[in-house]
Amino acid sequence: MSTHIVYVPSINLMGQGCLQDAGACIEELGFSKALVVTDKFLSHNGTLCKVLTILENAGMSYKVYDDVKPNPTIANVYDGVNVYNENKCEFIISVGGGSPQDAAKGIGLYVTNGGDLRSYEGVGKTKNASVPIVAINTTAGTSSEYTINYVITDEERGVKMVMVDKNSLVTISVNDPELMVDKPAALTAATGMDALTHAIEAIVTPGAFTVTDATALAAVEIIFNYLPRAVRNGHDIEAREQMTYVMFLAGLAFNNAGLGYVHAMAHQLGGIYDLPHGVCNAMLLPIVESENAKHDPSKFRAIARAAGITVDGKSDQQCAEELIEAIRLLAAEVGIPARLQELGVNEVDLDRLADNAMKDACAPGNPYQPEREEVIRMFQEIL
Repeated sequence: MSTHIVYVPSINLMGQGCLQDAGACIEELGFSKALVVTDKFLSHNGTLCKVLTILENAGMSYKVYDDVKPNPTIANVYDGVNVYNENKCEFIISVGGGSPQDAAKGIGLYVTNGGDLRSYEGVGKTKNASVPIVAINTTAGTSSEYTINYVITDEERGVKMVMVDKNSLVTISVNDPELMVDKPAALTAATGMDALTHAIEAIVTPGAFTVTDATALAAVEIIFNYLPRAVRNGHDIEAREQMTYVMFLAGLAFNNAGLGYVHAMAHQLGGIYDLPHGVCNAMLLPIVESENAKHDPSKFRAIARAAGITVDGKSDQQCAEELIEAIRLLAAEVGIPARLQELGVNEVDLDRLADNAMKDACAPGNPYQPEREEVIRMFQEIL
Protein backbone atom coordinates (compact mmCIF):
# COMPACT_ATOMS: atom_id res chain seq x y z
CA MET A 1 0.00 0.00 0.00
CA SER A 2 1.11 3.56 -0.70
CA THR A 3 0.81 6.55 1.62
CA HIS A 4 -0.09 9.88 0.02
CA ILE A 5 0.28 13.17 1.86
CA VAL A 6 -2.14 15.81 0.54
CA TYR A 7 -1.12 19.41 1.12
CA VAL A 8 -3.75 22.17 0.95
CA PRO A 9 -4.19 25.48 2.84
CA SER A 10 -6.32 25.21 5.96
CA ILE A 11 -8.83 27.87 4.80
CA ASN A 12 -9.83 28.46 1.17
CA LEU A 13 -12.35 31.14 0.20
CA MET A 14 -13.83 30.69 -3.29
CA GLY A 15 -16.69 32.22 -5.25
CA GLN A 16 -18.09 35.57 -6.28
CA GLY A 17 -17.79 38.17 -3.51
CA CYS A 18 -15.71 36.01 -1.17
CA LEU A 19 -13.15 38.80 -0.71
CA GLN A 20 -15.65 40.44 1.63
CA ASP A 21 -15.38 37.44 3.95
CA ALA A 22 -11.59 37.62 4.07
CA GLY A 23 -11.50 40.38 6.68
CA ALA A 24 -13.07 38.24 9.38
CA CYS A 25 -10.73 35.34 8.59
CA ILE A 26 -7.71 37.65 8.76
CA GLU A 27 -8.86 39.10 12.08
CA GLU A 28 -9.09 35.58 13.51
CA LEU A 29 -5.35 35.12 12.92
CA GLY A 30 -4.78 37.59 15.76
CA PHE A 31 -2.11 39.76 14.15
CA SER A 32 -2.05 43.54 13.96
CA LYS A 33 0.36 44.45 11.13
CA ALA A 34 0.72 42.96 7.65
CA LEU A 35 3.25 43.24 4.87
CA VAL A 36 1.16 43.50 1.70
CA VAL A 37 3.10 42.05 -1.25
CA THR A 38 1.94 43.00 -4.75
CA ASP A 39 3.07 44.60 -8.02
CA LYS A 40 2.89 48.13 -9.46
CA PHE A 41 0.04 47.32 -11.85
CA LEU A 42 -2.29 46.12 -9.11
CA SER A 43 -1.14 48.90 -6.84
CA HIS A 44 -2.33 51.48 -9.37
CA ASN A 45 -5.41 49.94 -11.01
CA GLY A 46 -7.68 49.87 -7.98
CA THR A 47 -7.34 46.18 -7.09
CA LEU A 48 -5.02 46.74 -4.16
CA CYS A 49 -7.31 49.47 -2.83
CA LYS A 50 -10.14 46.94 -2.44
CA VAL A 51 -7.94 44.78 -0.22
CA LEU A 52 -6.58 47.68 1.82
CA THR A 53 -10.11 48.91 2.48
CA ILE A 54 -10.96 45.56 4.03
CA LEU A 55 -7.86 45.75 6.25
CA GLU A 56 -8.68 49.29 7.32
CA ASN A 57 -12.26 48.32 8.15
CA ALA A 58 -10.84 45.54 10.31
CA GLY A 59 -8.61 48.04 12.11
CA MET A 60 -5.43 46.42 10.85
CA SER A 61 -2.23 48.30 9.99
CA TYR A 62 -0.07 47.39 7.01
CA LYS A 63 2.94 48.26 4.88
CA VAL A 64 2.81 47.81 1.11
CA TYR A 65 5.70 46.33 -0.88
CA ASP A 66 4.73 46.62 -4.56
CA ASP A 67 7.99 46.15 -6.46
CA VAL A 68 7.46 42.48 -7.43
CA LYS A 69 8.46 41.76 -11.05
CA PRO A 70 6.45 39.51 -13.42
CA ASN A 71 9.10 36.84 -12.81
CA PRO A 72 10.03 37.61 -9.17
CA THR A 73 13.74 37.75 -8.41
CA ILE A 74 16.05 37.06 -5.50
CA ALA A 75 16.35 40.84 -5.10
CA ASN A 76 12.56 41.09 -4.81
CA VAL A 77 12.62 38.61 -1.94
CA TYR A 78 15.48 40.29 -0.08
CA ASP A 79 13.94 43.74 -0.54
CA GLY A 80 10.60 42.44 0.74
CA VAL A 81 12.28 40.88 3.78
CA ASN A 82 13.89 44.21 4.61
CA VAL A 83 10.53 45.99 4.42
CA TYR A 84 8.94 43.27 6.57
CA ASN A 85 11.58 43.54 9.29
CA GLU A 86 11.96 47.33 9.24
CA ASN A 87 8.21 47.77 9.73
CA LYS A 88 7.89 45.04 12.37
CA CYS A 89 5.28 43.15 10.38
CA GLU A 90 3.78 39.95 11.77
CA PHE A 91 2.36 38.22 8.71
CA ILE A 92 2.02 38.63 4.93
CA ILE A 93 -0.90 39.34 2.63
CA SER A 94 -0.09 38.65 -1.02
CA VAL A 95 -2.24 40.29 -3.68
CA GLY A 96 -1.87 39.26 -7.30
CA GLY A 97 -1.20 36.38 -9.63
CA GLY A 98 1.61 33.87 -9.41
CA SER A 99 4.38 36.47 -9.18
CA PRO A 100 3.31 38.22 -5.94
CA GLN A 101 2.28 34.84 -4.50
CA ASP A 102 5.71 33.33 -5.20
CA ALA A 103 7.53 36.40 -3.93
CA ALA A 104 5.48 36.35 -0.74
CA LYS A 105 6.40 32.71 -0.13
CA GLY A 106 10.07 33.50 -0.60
CA ILE A 107 9.83 36.45 1.80
CA GLY A 108 7.86 34.48 4.37
CA LEU A 109 10.31 31.60 4.38
CA TYR A 110 13.38 33.83 4.46
CA VAL A 111 12.07 35.68 7.52
CA THR A 112 11.91 32.40 9.43
CA ASN A 113 14.93 30.62 7.93
CA GLY A 114 17.49 33.20 6.73
CA GLY A 115 20.69 32.11 4.98
CA ASP A 116 21.16 32.21 1.20
CA LEU A 117 17.92 32.05 -0.79
CA ARG A 118 19.71 30.03 -3.47
CA SER A 119 20.05 27.21 -0.96
CA TYR A 120 16.24 26.88 -0.92
CA GLU A 121 16.21 25.60 -4.51
CA GLY A 122 14.95 22.03 -4.81
CA VAL A 123 12.72 19.95 -2.57
CA GLY A 124 12.19 20.57 1.15
CA LYS A 125 15.28 22.66 1.85
CA THR A 126 14.02 24.79 4.76
CA LYS A 127 13.55 23.81 8.41
CA ASN A 128 10.96 26.32 9.60
CA ALA A 129 7.46 27.13 8.40
CA SER A 130 6.88 30.48 6.73
CA VAL A 131 5.30 33.34 8.59
CA PRO A 132 1.52 33.12 8.03
CA ILE A 133 0.44 34.18 4.53
CA VAL A 134 -3.00 35.22 3.33
CA ALA A 135 -2.92 34.75 -0.45
CA ILE A 136 -5.46 36.91 -2.30
CA ASN A 137 -5.34 35.82 -5.92
CA THR A 138 -6.20 37.93 -8.97
CA THR A 139 -5.60 35.55 -11.89
CA ALA A 140 -6.94 32.08 -12.70
CA GLY A 141 -4.20 29.60 -13.43
CA THR A 142 -0.95 29.49 -11.46
CA SER A 143 -2.42 27.91 -8.27
CA SER A 144 0.54 29.27 -6.33
CA GLU A 145 -1.85 30.22 -3.54
CA TYR A 146 -2.77 26.55 -3.07
CA THR A 147 0.52 24.75 -3.53
CA ILE A 148 3.84 24.05 -1.84
CA ASN A 149 5.65 25.21 -4.99
CA TYR A 150 7.13 28.61 -5.72
CA VAL A 151 9.59 29.92 -8.31
CA ILE A 152 12.16 32.70 -7.92
CA THR A 153 14.50 33.92 -10.67
CA ASP A 154 18.23 34.04 -10.05
CA GLU A 155 19.11 36.89 -12.41
CA GLU A 156 22.86 36.28 -12.16
CA ARG A 157 22.52 32.73 -13.53
CA GLY A 158 19.45 33.40 -15.68
CA VAL A 159 17.73 30.46 -13.97
CA LYS A 160 14.27 30.07 -12.48
CA MET A 161 14.80 28.35 -9.16
CA VAL A 162 12.01 25.90 -8.42
CA MET A 163 11.29 25.38 -4.74
CA VAL A 164 9.00 22.58 -3.56
CA ASP A 165 8.58 23.06 0.16
CA LYS A 166 5.72 22.21 2.52
CA ASN A 167 6.89 25.09 4.71
CA SER A 168 5.70 27.54 2.04
CA LEU A 169 2.03 26.53 2.25
CA VAL A 170 -0.16 29.58 2.85
CA THR A 171 -2.62 29.84 5.74
CA ILE A 172 -5.60 31.32 3.87
CA SER A 173 -6.28 31.47 0.13
CA VAL A 174 -8.84 33.83 -1.41
CA ASN A 175 -10.10 33.43 -4.99
CA ASP A 176 -12.81 35.94 -5.83
CA PRO A 177 -13.70 36.09 -9.57
CA GLU A 178 -14.74 39.71 -9.10
CA LEU A 179 -11.02 40.56 -8.78
CA MET A 180 -10.37 39.01 -12.20
CA VAL A 181 -13.00 40.57 -14.47
CA ASP A 182 -10.74 43.36 -15.74
CA LYS A 183 -7.74 41.17 -16.49
CA PRO A 184 -6.54 41.41 -20.13
CA ALA A 185 -7.49 38.61 -22.51
CA ALA A 186 -3.83 37.66 -23.04
CA LEU A 187 -3.26 37.23 -19.30
CA THR A 188 -6.48 35.25 -18.97
CA ALA A 189 -5.37 32.96 -21.78
CA ALA A 190 -1.85 32.45 -20.45
CA THR A 191 -2.95 31.64 -16.90
CA GLY A 192 -5.75 29.38 -18.13
CA MET A 193 -3.34 27.40 -20.30
CA ASP A 194 -0.97 27.22 -17.33
CA ALA A 195 -3.78 25.55 -15.38
CA LEU A 196 -4.36 23.10 -18.23
CA THR A 197 -0.68 22.22 -18.17
CA HIS A 198 -0.84 21.64 -14.42
CA ALA A 199 -3.79 19.29 -14.84
CA ILE A 200 -2.38 17.25 -17.72
CA GLU A 201 1.11 16.92 -16.30
CA ALA A 202 -0.39 15.85 -12.95
CA ILE A 203 -2.26 13.05 -14.72
CA VAL A 204 0.60 11.65 -16.80
CA THR A 205 3.23 11.80 -14.05
CA PRO A 206 4.04 8.54 -12.23
CA GLY A 207 3.19 10.37 -9.00
CA ALA A 208 -0.52 10.53 -9.89
CA PHE A 209 -3.08 8.71 -7.77
CA THR A 210 -6.87 8.47 -7.55
CA VAL A 211 -7.46 11.81 -5.81
CA THR A 212 -5.16 13.82 -8.09
CA ASP A 213 -6.55 12.15 -11.22
CA ALA A 214 -10.10 13.06 -10.19
CA THR A 215 -9.36 16.73 -9.56
CA ALA A 216 -7.11 17.10 -12.61
CA LEU A 217 -9.67 15.56 -14.98
CA ALA A 218 -12.38 17.84 -13.61
CA ALA A 219 -10.07 20.80 -14.26
CA VAL A 220 -9.48 19.73 -17.86
CA GLU A 221 -13.22 19.54 -18.53
CA ILE A 222 -13.88 23.00 -17.07
CA ILE A 223 -10.99 24.61 -18.95
CA PHE A 224 -12.14 23.39 -22.36
CA ASN A 225 -15.67 24.58 -21.58
CA TYR A 226 -14.97 27.94 -19.96
CA LEU A 227 -11.52 29.31 -20.84
CA PRO A 228 -12.53 30.55 -24.33
CA ARG A 229 -15.53 32.31 -22.76
CA ALA A 230 -13.36 34.02 -20.14
CA VAL A 231 -10.92 35.17 -22.83
CA ARG A 232 -13.69 36.48 -25.12
CA ASN A 233 -15.48 38.34 -22.35
CA GLY A 234 -13.62 39.07 -19.14
CA HIS A 235 -16.87 40.15 -17.47
CA ASP A 236 -18.47 36.73 -17.99
CA ILE A 237 -18.64 36.11 -14.25
CA GLU A 238 -19.75 32.49 -14.62
CA ALA A 239 -16.71 31.69 -16.73
CA ARG A 240 -14.46 33.59 -14.34
CA GLU A 241 -15.84 31.73 -11.35
CA GLN A 242 -15.47 28.35 -13.04
CA MET A 243 -11.82 29.19 -13.76
CA THR A 244 -11.25 29.92 -10.06
CA TYR A 245 -12.47 26.40 -9.32
CA VAL A 246 -10.01 25.13 -11.92
CA MET A 247 -7.14 26.62 -9.94
CA PHE A 248 -8.08 24.68 -6.84
CA LEU A 249 -8.67 21.44 -8.74
CA ALA A 250 -5.50 21.59 -10.84
CA GLY A 251 -3.48 23.00 -7.97
CA LEU A 252 -4.47 20.17 -5.65
CA ALA A 253 -3.53 17.73 -8.40
CA PHE A 254 -0.03 18.89 -9.26
CA ASN A 255 0.73 19.97 -5.70
CA ASN A 256 0.45 16.34 -4.65
CA ALA A 257 1.29 14.39 -7.83
CA GLY A 258 4.03 16.50 -9.41
CA LEU A 259 4.77 18.00 -12.82
CA GLY A 260 7.04 17.14 -15.75
CA TYR A 261 9.07 18.35 -18.68
CA VAL A 262 6.64 21.01 -19.88
CA HIS A 263 7.36 22.95 -16.72
CA ALA A 264 11.02 21.98 -16.67
CA MET A 265 11.46 23.52 -20.13
CA ALA A 266 9.15 26.49 -19.60
CA HIS A 267 11.06 27.55 -16.50
CA GLN A 268 14.20 27.99 -18.57
CA LEU A 269 12.49 30.21 -21.14
CA GLY A 270 11.26 32.37 -18.29
CA GLY A 271 14.66 32.46 -16.60
CA ILE A 272 16.66 33.45 -19.67
CA TYR A 273 14.14 35.54 -21.62
CA ASP A 274 11.81 36.72 -18.83
CA LEU A 275 8.81 35.35 -20.76
CA PRO A 276 5.30 34.77 -19.35
CA HIS A 277 5.24 31.34 -17.73
CA GLY A 278 1.75 30.40 -18.93
CA VAL A 279 2.56 31.25 -22.54
CA CYS A 280 5.69 29.07 -22.44
CA ASN A 281 3.73 26.18 -20.95
CA ALA A 282 0.99 26.51 -23.57
CA MET A 283 3.49 26.38 -26.43
CA LEU A 284 5.39 23.42 -25.02
CA LEU A 285 2.42 21.35 -23.81
CA PRO A 286 1.49 19.65 -27.12
CA ILE A 287 5.15 19.07 -28.00
CA VAL A 288 6.11 17.36 -24.74
CA GLU A 289 2.88 15.38 -24.45
CA SER A 290 3.31 14.08 -28.00
CA GLU A 291 6.57 12.52 -26.86
CA ASN A 292 5.09 11.27 -23.58
CA ALA A 293 2.26 9.59 -25.48
CA LYS A 294 4.79 7.60 -27.53
CA HIS A 295 6.09 6.05 -24.33
CA ASP A 296 2.81 5.60 -22.44
CA PRO A 297 -0.42 6.56 -24.22
CA SER A 298 -2.69 4.86 -21.69
CA LYS A 299 -3.44 7.93 -19.57
CA PHE A 300 -4.43 10.11 -22.52
CA ARG A 301 -7.77 8.38 -23.09
CA ALA A 302 -9.24 9.79 -19.86
CA ILE A 303 -7.83 13.26 -20.59
CA ALA A 304 -9.28 13.21 -24.11
CA ARG A 305 -12.70 12.25 -22.74
CA ALA A 306 -12.55 15.12 -20.23
CA ALA A 307 -11.69 17.48 -23.08
CA GLY A 308 -14.90 16.50 -24.86
CA ILE A 309 -13.40 14.09 -27.38
CA THR A 310 -15.26 10.89 -28.30
CA VAL A 311 -12.96 8.02 -27.33
CA ASP A 312 -15.10 4.94 -28.04
CA GLY A 313 -13.59 2.59 -30.58
CA LYS A 314 -10.26 4.43 -30.64
CA SER A 315 -6.85 3.29 -29.49
CA ASP A 316 -5.04 5.09 -26.66
CA GLN A 317 -2.62 6.53 -29.21
CA GLN A 318 -5.47 7.88 -31.35
CA CYS A 319 -6.99 9.48 -28.26
CA ALA A 320 -3.64 11.07 -27.46
CA GLU A 321 -3.25 12.45 -30.97
CA GLU A 322 -6.74 13.95 -30.99
CA LEU A 323 -6.18 15.46 -27.55
CA ILE A 324 -2.92 17.06 -28.61
CA GLU A 325 -4.60 18.57 -31.66
CA ALA A 326 -7.40 19.87 -29.42
CA ILE A 327 -4.79 21.52 -27.17
CA ARG A 328 -3.23 23.22 -30.19
CA LEU A 329 -6.62 24.46 -31.36
CA LEU A 330 -7.51 25.76 -27.90
CA ALA A 331 -4.18 27.60 -27.64
CA ALA A 332 -4.74 29.19 -31.05
CA GLU A 333 -8.33 30.14 -30.15
CA VAL A 334 -7.23 32.01 -27.03
CA GLY A 335 -4.34 33.74 -28.81
CA ILE A 336 -1.21 31.92 -27.68
CA PRO A 337 1.78 32.65 -30.00
CA ALA A 338 2.79 29.80 -32.29
CA ARG A 339 6.57 30.24 -32.46
CA LEU A 340 9.24 31.07 -29.88
CA GLN A 341 10.97 33.38 -32.34
CA GLU A 342 7.98 35.69 -32.00
CA LEU A 343 9.02 36.08 -28.35
CA GLY A 344 12.70 36.72 -29.05
CA VAL A 345 14.09 33.23 -28.38
CA ASN A 346 17.39 32.62 -30.15
CA GLU A 347 18.67 29.27 -31.40
CA VAL A 348 22.10 29.94 -29.88
CA ASP A 349 20.58 29.42 -26.43
CA LEU A 350 19.11 25.97 -27.10
CA ASP A 351 22.00 24.07 -25.53
CA ARG A 352 21.77 26.16 -22.38
CA LEU A 353 17.99 25.82 -22.27
CA ALA A 354 18.22 22.05 -22.56
CA ASP A 355 20.97 21.68 -19.97
CA ASN A 356 19.04 23.74 -17.43
CA ALA A 357 15.77 21.93 -18.15
CA MET A 358 17.36 18.59 -17.39
CA LYS A 359 18.40 19.92 -13.95
CA ASP A 360 14.99 21.41 -13.17
CA ALA A 361 13.13 20.12 -10.10
CA CYS A 362 10.09 19.23 -12.26
CA ALA A 363 12.03 17.04 -14.72
CA PRO A 364 12.01 13.83 -12.62
CA GLY A 365 8.19 13.85 -12.63
CA ASN A 366 7.97 13.25 -16.37
CA PRO A 367 6.76 9.79 -17.51
CA TYR A 368 10.11 9.23 -19.19
CA GLN A 369 13.45 11.02 -19.16
CA PRO A 370 14.46 12.39 -22.58
CA GLU A 371 18.05 12.60 -23.73
CA ARG A 372 19.63 16.03 -24.15
CA GLU A 373 19.24 15.90 -27.93
CA GLU A 374 15.52 15.18 -27.53
CA VAL A 375 15.08 18.21 -25.29
CA ILE A 376 16.85 20.41 -27.84
CA ARG A 377 14.65 19.01 -30.61
CA MET A 378 11.48 19.73 -28.62
CA PHE A 379 12.54 23.35 -28.24
CA GLN A 380 13.36 23.46 -31.95
CA GLU A 381 9.88 22.26 -32.92
CA ILE A 382 8.34 25.52 -31.78
CA LEU A 383 11.31 27.82 -32.43
